[in-house]
Amino acid sequence: MQKMRGKGRKSDARSRAPAFPGSRGGLTHVDSGGKAQMVDVSAKPSTVREAVARGEVRMRPKTLELIRKNQMAKGHVLAVAQVAGVLAAKRADEFIPLAHPLPLSGIDITFSTNGRASAIGIEARVRTAAQTGVEMEALAAVAAAALAIYDMCKAADREMIIGRIRLVRKSGGRRDDYRRKGEA
Repeated sequence: MQKMRGKGRKSDARSRAPAFPGSRGGLTHVDSGGKAQMVDVSAKPSTVREAVARGEVRMRPKTLELIRKNQMAKGHVLAVAQVAGVLAAKRADEFIPLAHPLPLSGIDITFSTNGRASAIGIEARVRTAAQTGVEMEALAAVAAAALAIYDMCKAADREMIIGRIRLVRKSGGRRDDYRRKGEA
């Protein structure tokens, strides 16, 4: 039991969730006993699905210049980051507890440099034909690519900032397609 803020009374956190048939507290990933569960998608039809995620790594201008010229001591930063992103997308279900293992049909990781902001932009586009979407795989790819950039460059710049990791769009499935406002 936890104390609710501002109310001065004790309450079970699950009891505050909206109602959903078949689960306690209304959460799709919580069973009737209040335990986390992977949603059963076996009755859903397979459809072509795609998710695009983005993020960035901000750094000192000198660090960005070393990356652009492929002069970082550890080697080709963006090549390593690309492989890290692909591997993370392929294995997202292994470290995101309730994610489904998916047969991925395509993973594209691209990078862009922004000299004015002294940043590297990362975009991951992940595709599948499956019963559930690939948002977590795309987000995991961006996060892993950003971490690889940090790892490859940390000897030159420990002040780098990883940020703005977000889902930009998704398509496929029974819900409407999603597109983040203000992003192409």
